[in-house]
Amino acid sequence: MRQMHLVGFLQAQNCTNLASSWRHPDSRTDFLSADYYQEIGRVLEAGKFDLGFFDDRLSMPDRYGSDHHHTIEHGIRCVKLDPVVVLTMMAAATKRLGLGSTASTTYFEPFHVARAFQTLDLMSDGRAAWNIVTSLNDGEAANMGHAEMMAHDARYDRADEFVEVVLGHWDSWEDDALIIDKSTGRFGDGDKVHRLDYRGRFLRSRGPFTVPRSPQGRPVMIQAGSSGRGKRFSARWAELVFVAYHDIASGKREYDEFKAMIAATGRDPAHVKVATLCNPICAATKAEAEDRAALIEKLPLEIDALSLLSEALNFDFASKAMDEPFTDAEMASIQGLQAIRDRVVTATGKKNPTVRDFITGSGRGRPKMDMVGGPKEVADKLEAWFTGGACDGFVISATHVPGSYVEFVQYVVPELQRRGLYRKEYSGPTLRDHLGLPRSTLGDWKPALAAE
Repeated sequence: MRQMHLVGFLQAQNCTNLASSWRHPDSRTDFLSADYYQEIGRVLEAGKFDLGFFDDRLSMPDRYGSDHHHTIEHGIRCVKLDPVVVLTMMAAATKRLGLGSTASTTYFEPFHVARAFQTLDLMSDGRAAWNIVTSLNDGEAANMGHAEMMAHDARYDRADEFVEVVLGHWDSWEDDALIIDKSTGRFGDGDKVHRLDYRGRFLRSRGPFTVPRSPQGRPVMIQAGSSGRGKRFSARWAELVFVAYHDIASGKREYDEFKAMIAATGRDPAHVKVATLCNPICAATKAEAEDRAALIEKLPLEIDALSLLSEALNFDFASKAMDEPFTDAEMASIQGLQAIRDRVVTATGKKNPTVRDFITGSGRGRPKMDMVGGPKEVADKLEAWFTGGACDGFVISATHVPGSYVEFVQYVVPELQRRGLYRKEYSGPTLRDHLGLPRSTLGDWKPALAAE
């Protein structure tokens, strides 16, 4: 029977992706400690999650009013640790849980990304994943020494080359390149380690790479592009794709279209898993869950939405009055998460929405309240999405930490297991085992080079 995949949506910061989560009375506040993240890892592993995944940005949300004071004062995702370092601490506290992190193709160098993630893969016995992002706002550009952000499609063009370089380095060592024979004094086979000598439009990298192959061959590749260009990029490279479908009917349509895009690149659609974002609020009973939801609904502030919209759309929402419509030029100038802009236009039916429309139409800074209930109610909804052909699994977002994960593992996971929809034990030691992906072999990614 087909089994769903579960991903814990994590942040190496003072809150979850929901900025108000730190205000929840049950949220832990020791987010600067290793134990905070190790406890999350232990909970997710107890729930047999495929992986815990860290989203990341290279700046705090300071685009609103071009100032960071509101971000600090309200705790709006202002603390951001290095997620790869945090993952090493989680790896030490877990044995099977996959470990995923974001790293930008716009501001990092491919050799560095290749080395960091292949090292993590070795240190975790084959559990690493790289989330490929192109970065999205001027705050990140400024922190990384650039005057402004690259144009949207140009970022993806550079990202294509970046991924080619990373994959090329990961293929540099053949599986049996290491010999380590003290009696003969021969450490490795020099004919089985290869230089890359890559020269592209944006990037160059020579090699040879310095990290041998790992138990799963190479880390799993994650992507979450939702624009047309982003979807083409995902179809070409990703093995696990994060989406935010809004209902089962449209989700199934988009899922089928995306799987067809994957096939058009010459790749096997079954080897690309699609997980949609959800925000379950669960408890032992529906009534208890509704009480929890009522508390959570009171936590977000208007400034959360304004700050996060400014960050995501790379536009200063403080520059406009609440009920002032965006001009055509302003709508066209948005270079951040364009899917949010398009979603607001669709939700409001307005070609030129106001700031208030963006707050209500995007839901930015607020959790969706469409999955509240006891084990049966939440499992029913997950099962409907999964068996309805709208996804391969779910990215579980938290309203507070670690409580959201604890409650989901305690109440919902056993119900999914009872229905035969979800594993009771891990099927193997590596993340590729969890996802039902074959071990990576040298050059297995090259058919994607032909994709446009």
